[in-house]
Amino acid sequence: MTMHDLVIRGGSIYDGSGGEPFQADVAIDGNIISIVGDVQGSGTEEIDANGKIVTPGFIDIHTHYDGQVTWSERLVPSSQHGSTTVLMGNCGVGFAPCRPEDRQELLNVMEGVEDIPQVVMAEGVPWQWESFPEYLDFLSSRVADVDFATQVPHAPVRIHVMGKRGVEREPATDAELVEMTRLVAEGVRAGAFGVSTSRSMGHRGADGELAPTVTAEEKELLALARGLREAGAGVFQLLPGAHEGKDPVKEMDLLRRLVAESGGRPLSFTLLNTNQFPDNLDKTLALLSEVAAEGLPIKAQVFPRGVGVLFGLDASFHPFRFHPSYRAIEHLPLADRVAALRKPAMRAQLLSEKPEHSHSTYLYFMAQTPELFPLGDPPNYEPAPSSKLSALAAAKGVSVHELAYDMMLEQDGNALFLLPASNFVDGTLEPVRKMMEHENALISLGDGGAHYGMICDSSYTSFLLSYWTRDRTQGPRIPLAKAVRALSRTNAEAIGLFDRGLITTGLKADINIIDLDRLKLRPPHMISDLPAGGRRLVQDAEGYVATIKNGIVTYRDGVPTGALPGRLLRNPNINVEAKMLHETMQ
Repeated sequence: MTMHDLVIRGGSIYDGSGGEPFQADVAIDGNIISIVGDVQGSGTEEIDANGKIVTPGFIDIHTHYDGQVTWSERLVPSSQHGSTTVLMGNCGVGFAPCRPEDRQELLNVMEGVEDIPQVVMAEGVPWQWESFPEYLDFLSSRVADVDFATQVPHAPVRIHVMGKRGVEREPATDAELVEMTRLVAEGVRAGAFGVSTSRSMGHRGADGELAPTVTAEEKELLALARGLREAGAGVFQLLPGAHEGKDPVKEMDLLRRLVAESGGRPLSFTLLNTNQFPDNLDKTLALLSEVAAEGLPIKAQVFPRGVGVLFGLDASFHPFRFHPSYRAIEHLPLADRVAALRKPAMRAQLLSEKPEHSHSTYLYFMAQTPELFPLGDPPNYEPAPSSKLSALAAAKGVSVHELAYDMMLEQDGNALFLLPASNFVDGTLEPVRKMMEHENALISLGDGGAHYGMICDSSYTSFLLSYWTRDRTQGPRIPLAKAVRALSRTNAEAIGLFDRGLITTGLKADINIIDLDRLKLRPPHMISDLPAGGRRLVQDAEGYVATIKNGIVTYRDGVPTGALPGRLLRNPNINVEAKMLHETMQ
């Protein structure tokens, strides 16, 4: 009788195609799925999946593990929630290319944009590279619990070419644009999956200054796109500005020109719904339908719940984080801060103060205290308006800040508040459903590896499966087969990976076995496992029976096995003729 390395018995197969589920066994040999059907042979290891669903491993296409992958072998939180492949280097920020004298500038940008403390990066990032190909060569020596791929980020390219002028957002010269094109093409030929940038005014360095890419002229963005054309491969990812009030028509016209300049390479952009400019969502979706009808490869990355900025005494933000009296005790351990804040005199003093900081985005968040919701256990990501702090305070006859102060000290200072910073307009996720159901939508934006002390959104895969397909009562749900396809095959195809994302013979043995009835999220909590003793939020999920990466079990019942079968992925779609021509010209 044939012996297989691993056999999954009797599960309900959601194969990633979007089709109806079917009962079957799955045999794995090496890192490949060898049989889907009635497996007669035995497995060296067998997993009973009766009553469980079996899905492809999820593809998380919007992460920021650029630093974490250099010091950690577990790409948590993504790997905790069924992701087996991640794409980093998004939003134009990263660590290569980089000369030694420019390292501090990149750390400043990454700290401000992605909330990664500089002390963590200073100790954790080894800087054993200068060029982007050298960065990839370093990553090729790393192992992880998932496969990881990256893109060429705009900010390091700009600073590498322009130095201080790039940091100060001066216009690039024609010669500098040519060099940017060369660097993008070089990175993609070496294995990068594309190029990324950001036009968001909210993206600022730790000093409060705009990130280097934000005000770049169109000709500079076109120069990046030409790098994809020259390499004959890669995708373009960017964060545009329609959610901040920029004209959606002009933004989409820019995306069209970028696709044309890249030679028709795929492009995806972040699509958010905000309270400040809610009408821009429908306008953008209509424009997205137009480009879909024209066959242009432009897709929107959407997030399946409110982008969750978490406030708490042990998080990066809380309502009194930048009050002068709090700054005097912020260095203390949590228990000591709680003790100090419970003193009536301290309470009175803090409630009389106002936040002070040079970073306008930070001050914006401090002004959002009335909009906070208690997160709860289990976490509630579609809370009723009556549970907002402003409503709770009015019902109690106290000020919002008095209530926030007292609630912040609950659970020994571990209580968390949720600020749905976008995608929760009018207190409903219905606009999010509209975004997710668009034919050119990609479900992503978990931001794993970033926002360590304020956002823990890589759990979106578990949320999509548990809430949107099973638990939601405030409106229509999403079919499970469609949700699985969105998390697997759709995202794989979007970045040019065709060897995974489906449960079918001959493809990568990246698989999740999930007890859907038990699947649920726990509240995020803080752990201290970063370099220099840095801390970060993680979020556990119940219901994952097993996660399999390259044929090897990496998680059992939500607990890591210690196996590290993940490796660097280099772009498999490089235009061979273009690469050979380039090498001949060198």
